[in-house]
Amino acid sequence: MSWDTVIGLEIHVQLATKTKIFSGASTAYGAEPNTQACAIDLAMPGTLPVLNKQAVNYAIMFGLAIDAEIGQVSAFERKNYFYPDLPKGYQTTQLEKPIVGRGNVEIQLADGSTKNVRIHHAHLEEDAGKSLHEGNFNSSFSGIDLNRAGTPLIEIVSEPDMSNAEEAIAFAKKIHSIVTSIGICDGEMSQGSMRFDVNVSVKPSGSEILGTRTETKNLNSFKFMEEAIKREVARQIDVIEDGGTIAQETRLYNGETKVARSMRSKEEANDYRYFPCPDLLPVIVSDEQVEELRRNLPELPDARQTRFVEQYGLSDYDAGILSSDAAMANYFEAVSRVCSNPKLAANWTMGELSARLNNEGLSTSNSPVSAEQLAGLIIRIADNSISGKMAKQVFEGIWAGDGSADEIIEARGLKQVSDSGALEQMVADVLAANQAMVDDYINTDESKRKKKLGGFMGKIMQASKGQANPQQVNQILAQKLNELL
Repeated sequence: MSWDTVIGLEIHVQLATKTKIFSGASTAYGAEPNTQACAIDLAMPGTLPVLNKQAVNYAIMFGLAIDAEIGQVSAFERKNYFYPDLPKGYQTTQLEKPIVGRGNVEIQLADGSTKNVRIHHAHLEEDAGKSLHEGNFNSSFSGIDLNRAGTPLIEIVSEPDMSNAEEAIAFAKKIHSIVTSIGICDGEMSQGSMRFDVNVSVKPSGSEILGTRTETKNLNSFKFMEEAIKREVARQIDVIEDGGTIAQETRLYNGETKVARSMRSKEEANDYRYFPCPDLLPVIVSDEQVEELRRNLPELPDARQTRFVEQYGLSDYDAGILSSDAAMANYFEAVSRVCSNPKLAANWTMGELSARLNNEGLSTSNSPVSAEQLAGLIIRIADNSISGKMAKQVFEGIWAGDGSADEIIEARGLKQVSDSGALEQMVADVLAANQAMVDDYINTDESKRKKKLGGFMGKIMQASKGQANPQQVNQILAQKLNELL
């Protein structure tokens, strides 16, 4: 039996305000536990919330970026539930009147096709604190860090328009690209700045009746989200084909151990006993406020991709990768400005730099290699001061903090030999010292001679201690061998 998968996402985006949504407490990441939670965040008696205007503006900016309806009147409710990291016993959120209504996000798939994913709404709310668990079965304890409590969020709720993990990842990456491009979120998923709840169900192929869905919560990487979706789809199909039924529940997935488990039965809205927040007035958004934000909206990813193609002569593919991440796009442009070589700047930003950042679990904004340093390396590649192989050694030195490209080239004696006279003499010396190889080349069938060049190149590069310009050597070598035929 064949099955269709139905996927919807709820994406929690921490807004990049300096203070919390209802208090003046700092939202800076990395502070000592419980040093950034004030009396308002804890709902202490006698305190009243005051709405952060910047959080409202950021929510509106997101709505404008996806061409969504903007709620001219939105309202806050209290969502009641009890959990250790929710000090108030309720979460202040929006339900009936969210600030952002219906919108659309177009995603591009690996085969080049596009698909529209509908946004149901996006609402403002406050974040909870964080539970910390340490130890094992013999000795363990749990702690609560309330620094995050009250951090402003928008929760973006999609329609169930995605039908596989690839589409869900493409959608999540597009949202990440949008919110970082317009500057409302730093996008640091390892720090919890974006978290994904994935709703998954399966149904017989072609059926109009949706299956029972489960929700896997708090996924903080694209890789873990992809794994969780694939595992949940396979699990649901196995359960149904074995004669069982799917329970509507909330699940967790541990990306480190690759273990998924049930967390609790899925609640409905009435389980949370929503009621209007008595401490906050409705939010009124004027047409003038919306238009001002629209005029000042930063460049969106799709527009940036088009500009990269036109301005830098990049392929659609390269421009798409670079423009999808705001930090990477800014880094690439900074490199290009200094080295005046957009193609090499794109290759090194997407290639060596991105690979190393991924391996180290770092974002572009935290790169140990600055844009100016990478540009300095590219300049020396372009002027033939170093070869591609040398460039990788220099890059490693820059990454390790050994200095600029020029300083490392000088200190390690890596400057490439490009003097034609010196290279001609080097080639002549190697040919004279390896007459047997020369005779073998001359006596080899013409169609197979090209394969013999590698042996000569190895000898020449060895003689030059790897510093000979390989392109020039190859030309000189071919010329001198042809003269002997």
